[in-house]
Amino acid sequence: MPTVLVIDDNPSVATALDVLFSLHEIDVVRAETPQAGMALLERGGIDLVIQDMNFHADTTSGDEGVALFGQIRAQHPDMPVILLTAWTRLESAVDLVKAGAADYIGKPWDDHKLLASVNNLLELSETRRELSARSAGERGRRDTLAQQHDLRGLVYDDVASETVLALAIQVARSELPVLVTGPNGAGKEKYAEIIHYNSTVKSGPFVAVNCGALPSELIEAELFGAEPGAYTGAGNKARTGKFEAADGGTLFLDEIGTLPPAGQVKLLRVLETGRFQRLGGTQERRVKVRVVSATNADLATMIAEGGFREDLFYRLNGIELRLPALARRPRDILPLARHFLPAGRQLSDGAKRALLQHPWPGNVRELRNAVQRAALLSGEVIEAASLGLAPLPTHGAPPAQGDEPDRTAIEAALQRAGGVLAQAAAELGMSRQALYRRLDRYGIPRG
Repeated sequence: MPTVLVIDDNPSVATALDVLFSLHEIDVVRAETPQAGMALLERGGIDLVIQDMNFHADTTSGDEGVALFGQIRAQHPDMPVILLTAWTRLESAVDLVKAGAADYIGKPWDDHKLLASVNNLLELSETRRELSARSAGERGRRDTLAQQHDLRGLVYDDVASETVLALAIQVARSELPVLVTGPNGAGKEKYAEIIHYNSTVKSGPFVAVNCGALPSELIEAELFGAEPGAYTGAGNKARTGKFEAADGGTLFLDEIGTLPPAGQVKLLRVLETGRFQRLGGTQERRVKVRVVSATNADLATMIAEGGFREDLFYRLNGIELRLPALARRPRDILPLARHFLPAGRQLSDGAKRALLQHPWPGNVRELRNAVQRAALLSGEVIEAASLGLAPLPTHGAPPAQGDEPDRTAIEAALQRAGGVLAQAAAELGMSRQALYRRLDRYGIPRG
């Protein structure tokens, strides 16, 4: 049952309110002085305060009520307060409502109006308490995660991010391969780092390679190494591959969906046996590597179309971490924006609104670029205009976040870019090398 504290020097007022509220299952506690009222508040269990504005018979200024209200706001900022008096000037009441008073009701009061106000405020107070308890629980969980695990400086505030993070930490100590899926720029490599630095091989190396940024003829050499003269331009020295470099640690393979067929076959063998040969070599080498891979592609569709090996998919996908797009974890946006700001800079209210309303097709990477660019062009306070968040074009929009661009999307991007491959690749959220491979896959001329 909710409890209302009535602070009024007139006992008949408290009695009348006690009778009224008792008929509606609301408890009343009384105090005749501000000091007694504050003492009752300190004891707790109060859901709402109804306070008088004058506490002496010869006083009508309302100064005592203003002082009491100030004390309540300072010590109990979330406590709803209704001002109740027959003498206070309207200007003072308006000022107090602006300062945070929940309502102002004159004496004699209308029972129906007073009850409506009290019930609304009690309901709102209960909702605030639930939200406060939920927020406290979330903060507690985040603090525990940060104290017990190496989060690599991850900035987050959204429950969706916390869910992915908790799963990443849970699977980190296993030896299962992990596949991180999600749109470009969403932070997949950061989660790969978290997996490594909370794993049993955290003292070993963490090696990252972007498969989509390498020419297809060099991917095997990059991953598995190469003997002297193994390919054009190889030179006279042997090349150590990423698997050898990551021995005893973690190898992060980003854009795994762009790996060509020959590389997929060799990768599958390494995952199954831990053995491989350098390009152009005959000596079998053995490594122990934890593999974390990532993609923004729809691998299931690629498997159906023959673009990705099904057996390799199941080897890579021991555990899948699905990282949501930034727009689907909106509570991360402002904390991330503040993190990217230089010291001493702040966002205006308009800039905050603009950040929250933007769809962020480029995810965290786009947010970082927008904030850092605005910081260069602005003073101490960054305004919305400085962010340069132009509305997205309504025609020929890029593929949905997390989706692998199909032939139609690629051809449309090329047309908008006037055939400039670098511009089309940027619009599609991929490297030029990754675009080259998709052009070859779909039989689209490069020029």
